[in-house]
Amino acid sequence: MKPADLARLLSLAAIWGASFLFIRMLVPEIGALPTAFLRVLLSALGLAVLLAVLRSNWDFRGKLGKTLVIGIVSSGVPAAMYALAAQVLPAGYSAIFNATTPLMGVLIGALFFSEKLTTAKAVGVLLGLAGVAVLTRTGPVAFDAQLLWGAAACLVATTCYGFAGFMTKRWITEAGGMDSGLVALGCQIGATLCLLPAFAWDAAAMPLAPLAKPGTWLALAALGFICTSFAYILYFRLIANVGPVKTMTVTFLIPPFGVFWGVMLLDESVSMAHLQGGVLIALALWLVLKPAAVPAGAKSAG
Repeated sequence: MKPADLARLLSLAAIWGASFLFIRMLVPEIGALPTAFLRVLLSALGLAVLLAVLRSNWDFRGKLGKTLVIGIVSSGVPAAMYALAAQVLPAGYSAIFNATTPLMGVLIGALFFSEKLTTAKAVGVLLGLAGVAVLTRTGPVAFDAQLLWGAAACLVATTCYGFAGFMTKRWITEAGGMDSGLVALGCQIGATLCLLPAFAWDAAAMPLAPLAKPGTWLALAALGFICTSFAYILYFRLIANVGPVKTMTVTFLIPPFGVFWGVMLLDESVSMAHLQGGVLIALALWLVLKPAAVPAGAKSAG
């Protein structure tokens, strides 16, 4: 992986790690579905303004319909699932469950997209899952129906991420490519249209008092513009450059960044479990990201 792509991967992990904090802050204030809808709506508006300022060419090359569908799978459904999970799970737990995305990506790629499942990738994914399992020791939650419900919502989201990465590769990258900002815009429009009926149904019960607080809008702006608009530009650029499986390893880095933001912003403490989980996650990333070995015959042929 090139240094620029590694920097994008780390930046994306840091940004998405912070997103769970903002979701956890907003859901108790304005509700789950309003949080999800306003997130993708602000993201779409932010991307539209950014592309207009940059005078980008709004040519979807006949792929607008496909980007809308990818948006439903990559952003609309996951945004709703994580907002619903935030009603019962701490932010750190959602981030930890989010780290199952590479496992879903490897399995979905092998089952539906003829992707080769190498031993290194399989071992790397298992080590990554072991790492995030170790991190769960830092803040145990009672094992009950609410935990299972929240975990199920998170796993629906990670399954969507697994499919979305390969859909983007097949429908966009391998079909001639497209500007990553324009792909992100089309996807956020699709996500907004997907969540609009649910938001309209739930809007009557949405509390209005929190919307008078500047902090609510600051959290929404950070979640929509930074954690979604900017983050999805990085995400689609990474898929184009390094492929969906390697891009999905960003979710292994999100729990450590979630811990970091908790320490920096919420005065949370660090335990030995953080170090142990971090080492396992680092090893998992190395196994999944390292270049495949080139056969000796291929080297001599060159």
